[in-house]
Amino acid sequence: MVKQTYSKVSTNNHIAEFVSRVRAGDVRALSRAISTVEDHTPESTDLLKALFPYSGNALLLGMTGSPGAGKSTLVDQVARVYRKQGKTIGIVAVDPTSPFSGGAILGDRIRMQSHHADSGIYIRSMATRGSLGGLASTTADVATVLDASGRDIVMIETVGVGQDEIDIVRLADVTIVVLVPGMGDDVQTIKAGIMEIADIFVINKADRDGAERVEREIRAMQTLAVRHDDWTPPIVKTVATDGSGMEELAQAIEKYRSYLEQSDRARQRRIENWRVRIAEMLRDALFQRVLSYYLSEGEATRYAAEVADHKRDPYSLVERIVEGLGRPDERN
Repeated sequence: MVKQTYSKVSTNNHIAEFVSRVRAGDVRALSRAISTVEDHTPESTDLLKALFPYSGNALLLGMTGSPGAGKSTLVDQVARVYRKQGKTIGIVAVDPTSPFSGGAILGDRIRMQSHHADSGIYIRSMATRGSLGGLASTTADVATVLDASGRDIVMIETVGVGQDEIDIVRLADVTIVVLVPGMGDDVQTIKAGIMEIADIFVINKADRDGAERVEREIRAMQTLAVRHDDWTPPIVKTVATDGSGMEELAQAIEKYRSYLEQSDRARQRRIENWRVRIAEMLRDALFQRVLSYYLSEGEATRYAAEVADHKRDPYSLVERIVEGLGRPDERN
């Protein structure tokens, strides 16, 4: 049920019809809506405003881990489990950016072709387009579109950049960190940020030698880490290529989801995530405003030349730009 706590969004007939088609399950409309958001077209903000009141119902699952951990196969198998339960799925696969086309190097249809005829699963590849932290800059907005379209589960597979891959924790309700034996996932590499974001650990390819060692090292590090929510992330062993451990993983996800619902933890987590995300949105909006008022390509080059020639210092320059926001007459 759509919450009635939002101010009425003013949209033209085109946006209203667009939203209706997305909500009705029109796959072409959904694809176009996601492209609109990804490309930052003029109507993207109005579209997101109109869709946002319908979001907030899907479970957002984040799947992260090093390249080669088998995340794509794991996502594919988890999707199968949920489809057997009758749930609809949206999958966002974030891939490296092609240096030639600017698009995703790995395509979703290459990795998950078996779902192409299933209308209950929608899969979208996204290029990082230079973004760090494992996600594309518009991943959160694309997840909102999929959520608003009525999908029960939205799964987000990050690009696989290792220890810096922490953006997903600010977006997903449940973050799953995938490790594999025999690829250096030992105490030297599964430390710091990537360890701290996990709500569930998955040791994939658990039929390989070294799986027990990885599990021991995770448990050893868990004794040193203290989570603010007192949750101890479970460790699930899987072999994604044959589907082993998928039911256990689904059960672990549901257990953590239930845990979050206790004592209002889920709401508090969403509040913290939105606090960070709103700050990021403000940063991006202000940056675009600065570009519009102060930093055309020619002006940016002129400022850079003046700083490079030591004709002005960059600190005073930035202060002046910030202080002059909204007063384009004070641009110099």
